[in-house]
This record gives sequence, structure tokens and C-alpha cells, in this order.
Amino acid sequence: MTTIGFTPHGILLDPTSLHDVPGLARLTGVSRVLVKDEGERPFGNFKILEGMTAGLLALARATGVGVDEIAHRQSGFAKLPKLICASDGNHGLAVAAAAQTAGASATIFLHEGVGAARAERIKALGANIAWTSGTYDDAVRAARAAASREEGLLVPDTSADPNDVAVRDVMRGYRILVEELVRQLTAVADAPTHLFVQAGVGGLAAAITKGLADKLADPVRTAVVEPAKAACVAQALEIGRIERFKGDLHTRAEMLSCGEASAPALAILSRQNAMGVPVSEARIEDAARIMAESGFMTTPSGACGLAGLLEVAENIEMRERCGLTSNSVVLLFITERG
Repeated sequence: MTTIGFTPHGILLDPTSLHDVPGLARLTGVSRVLVKDEGERPFGNFKILEGMTAGLLALARATGVGVDEIAHRQSGFAKLPKLICASDGNHGLAVAAAAQTAGASATIFLHEGVGAARAERIKALGANIAWTSGTYDDAVRAARAAASREEGLLVPDTSADPNDVAVRDVMRGYRILVEELVRQLTAVADAPTHLFVQAGVGGLAAAITKGLADKLADPVRTAVVEPAKAACVAQALEIGRIERFKGDLHTRAEMLSCGEASAPALAILSRQNAMGVPVSEARIEDAARIMAESGFMTTPSGACGLAGLLEVAENIEMRERCGLTSNSVVLLFITERG
């Protein structure tokens, strides 16, 4: 596992790889496809960036000391506050890791659709699991209720408040990824023209879109890719506000099964004129298979960005709307290891 370092303001990680994949470019009729492999992160997914950063910052804020002191247990506090969050699996794993690192406790609210293997990984880090009925959004409400009863510090990755401090901490974690990309893209002859980024509540897509806004070829287009069964961000972008998505949220891309977009993310994506791209379950499965054939073992959630590119590439009207041409350079993200 990659070593994690700490500063007074956050975590330090080795950069993940950026790959040029000509086969995907030929398949989708574009000039180049670049793939950022976040499966190389500790715990095999990108959420370590935001969950550990936000968790440690929450503890630092509560105690008035730096993240590095918290992480190395130099704060002098006999008992730290408990961390609380809701999760589909990966965010909870990262928050549990933050608590374990600091010597604090954690309770992770998981909905009944989360698989046992993901729950066991969280428990292995010493966190308690609080199971809730319903969906991810029900787990979010349960975690907020627990925090309102002062049972611990809430570390959310979504909020109805565009100025939520904890969600800003999540975005700060994503800046690590953006800073890596800025350095890596300087070595790429052609700057990306298109971002295809998968979304649960939209945080990753928003952070990347905002962070790379002035680093990409103009005009750049962000496509926010979601399962059609849980297209809450696409719906919010279309109607201009957040509403509960009425689908059943049952999707093979289980890390993306969210029914309500995050307000801070939506504000950024709306300003950047992002385009929602819902994709079918068959398309998601196909994308995971194609990623594997390209040498990247990932899950349906991790391959969902490619599913969106395939969807747009094969539809003349969508290609035109997205501005996708044979000269386009596309940036994709593998968000977790298979």
C-alpha cells in the first residue's frame, strides 16, 4: 500500500498513473483518450483523498490542532470525538481510516444495498456499522440525525447547503487529484477537450471541472455520467434544482446509487455548463468489460465514465451536442479497482 503522509492541512499521497489508451480512442472515434487510474490509491479507490482529508480536518477543527498532530496522535487529547458518515462503501472506508489513524472511533451508516464485503472492509478498520433500511439517501439522513443528537462529528460527502464546511473539506481532498493532473498534463502534447466523469452526488465531477477549467483546451465540455436508474445530477442540471430522483436506484454501479445531488457540486457544475449523460446497465457492463480488455481491472462504477463516452460516441445527436469530434481529446477516470 502507498504510504500516506500528513501536513497541518491535509494528506500527502503518491500520484496515480495517467495512461494514453489508443484503443479507446479508435473505438470512440476521437483523437486521444487519457485514463487516470485511481484504483492505484490506498484502499483501491479515489475516496481516500476526500474521506481521510475531511475526517482528519474535522478532528483538527474540533480540537484546534493540525492534521499532522492528529494523525500522529500528538494532540494530547485522551479521547477524540467520534466521526460519523453515510456511505455506499468507499467514503465510509476512508472516514474509518481517518478515525483509525487518529485513534478515534467511527460509526458508518450503510444502507441495505451495500454488499457484505464492503462492510467488512470498514469493520476491519475498527469502525462500527449502523445499518439503515432504504437507499444511500436514507443513510445520509440517518447520519445527519445522529450528528444532530451530538453523537459525533459528521463527515458528509454531500449536502443541501452550497457552503457546507465539511463538503468543502471533501473538495479540498479532491484538489490532490487535480494538482496531480495539472502536473501530468504538462507532459501531454494535446490538452483534453472533454471530461467524462462518473457521479454519485457530483462531488468528484465538480472538483475536477473547477480545478482544470483553465488547464484544458477551449472550449472544454464536462459530461457527468450516471446510471440511468440513479441520474440525480443529470436531473438537477436539467431542471436547475435538486429533487429526489424517482428511480429505484438499483444499479450495478453501486457506488453511484444516489438519489439526491450535492448542492455544492451542482453549483459548480451548473456554472461550468456540464452535460448530464445517463447510461443503461448494459452500457455500464460493456464499459467494465472494455476496460478489462484494455488492461484496467475495475468495477461497473469505476468504468462508468467510459460508459458515458461510448454512449455519446455512438449517437450522432449526442456527439454534436457534446462537441465530440475526431480531434477531441478525452479524459476519463477509473475510480476504483475491480
